[in-house]
Amino acid sequence: MVNQPAKPAMWREETIQSEPIFQGKIISLQVDTVSLADGRTATREIVRHPGAAAVMALLDGKLLVVDQFRKPLEKFQIEIPAGKLDGDEDPMVAAARELEEETGYRAKDLKLLSAFFTSPGFADEKLYLYFASELEPGRQQLDEDEDIQVEAITLEQAEAYIAEGRISDAKTILAVYAWKLYALTGTI
Repeated sequence: MVNQPAKPAMWREETIQSEPIFQGKIISLQVDTVSLADGRTATREIVRHPGAAAVMALLDGKLLVVDQFRKPLEKFQIEIPAGKLDGDEDPMVAAARELEEETGYRAKDLKLLSAFFTSPGFADEKLYLYFASELEPGRQQLDEDEDIQVEAITLEQAEAYIAEGRISDAKTILAVYAWKLYALTGTI
């Protein structure tokens, strides 16, 4: 083991001032002034988000995905079904709702795979990733501003889409790797 210098005590940045900048339907932005360990101050731009739920849903051995245009990226993306939490909504309820609304399928069983922060350097969004099994037809109900195509893709297609950049978001890449592990081990 390599000798490492002793770590200084961890310092929690204390907020001195918080200035709201923007309040939207999905996110809000604030700029906080914080105190640092050495007495200096710094600013932190923080995006507040209610959280989201996403679903790795397998139908007949294929992954259900949606293909939609993502304006911030200026391109079409293939992603697993996902959406924001409404208020204090249970993430599992949100996952079930988003799966049916976006794909037209319901899951008899949802299992939490992981919960993670998407970009903790500037945002507090926590995303809950669920595995959906025993799918049955439901009713697709897209939001009025949603224009998506639903596809069921093989693991090989998913890996090719990652290589091509058609799948490039963290939640979907994580789901594909979880699916690959599931295919190899039979456990999730």
